[in-house]
Amino acid sequence: MKLKFKAMLAATALAVSTLAAHADIIVVTHGQASDPFWSVVKNGVAEAGKDLGVKVDYRAPETFDMVAMAQLIDAAVNQKPEGLVVSIPDADALGPSIQKAVAAGIPVISMNSGSDVSKKLGALLHVGQSEYDAGKAAGEKLKTMGAKKGLCVNQEVGNVSLDLRCKGFTDGFGAVTVLPTSNDPADVKAKVKAALASDPAIDAILTLNASLAGEPAVAAVSESGMDGKVNVATFDLSAGFLQAVADGKAAFAIDQQQFLQGYLPVAFLALHSKYGLMPGGDVPSGPNLVTKDSAAKVVELSAKGIR
Repeated sequence: MKLKFKAMLAATALAVSTLAAHADIIVVTHGQASDPFWSVVKNGVAEAGKDLGVKVDYRAPETFDMVAMAQLIDAAVNQKPEGLVVSIPDADALGPSIQKAVAAGIPVISMNSGSDVSKKLGALLHVGQSEYDAGKAAGEKLKTMGAKKGLCVNQEVGNVSLDLRCKGFTDGFGAVTVLPTSNDPADVKAKVKAALASDPAIDAILTLNASLAGEPAVAAVSESGMDGKVNVATFDLSAGFLQAVADGKAAFAIDQQQFLQGYLPVAFLALHSKYGLMPGGDVPSGPNLVTKDSAAKVVELSAKGIR
């Protein structure tokens, strides 16, 4: 009898554990929460779960790996959550998995990347910014500042969203060279310094991540003795880059408000599950240019993981 009772307790504990592990909403992105940008996204996800009273699970591959990400989406579909949030950096690789979720009757919202393919894959809406338009706006802004030759530093070549940023920058600015790098800040700094040394005519640099590429680019310009001669701008925010903007060492940052990209999809799906509510179209979270006039105000929030 005691053995049966112990077995029953064990089974009950397992059931409770399984329920505790169940997530009402699963978020699968291509960005690791250890990345300063994606840590802000995760903060938004967690805050929405807390505010709406739903269990949310954030998942991402250990590196930028579309096969691994597709597997994470497939695993999420098998768990039959009440909602699924995905980023879509590569529609060809992730499309089939996302369509499986839609076919299974799971409401899907895309965020951050994939605005151009979101509807085709069956997502209810997209929360993010137009990467091409944001890149073009950055190019036009740098052009008005008098810059003539640009460098677009791409730390994830093959990520469609980042490629679109560079394309928009080129169309808005003119003469632009794309500089492929890794996600290693030391590698970014070294390659930017090498590019400046080989072509002193470069007077504008656009990076696609503030902490991983923007800050190293500012350091590269300074160490190359070109302070005041090269305008450095970046996508996204970090406390360090914002301080550089406030100090006049960088031109501006493009804020896509990634906290909202984490928060809003979870909130929308929670409200959809409870009340059947859903916005009627995509929700733009950016772009917003943070310049010297506004940078100091945003530094504190960036340090807190909100901006």
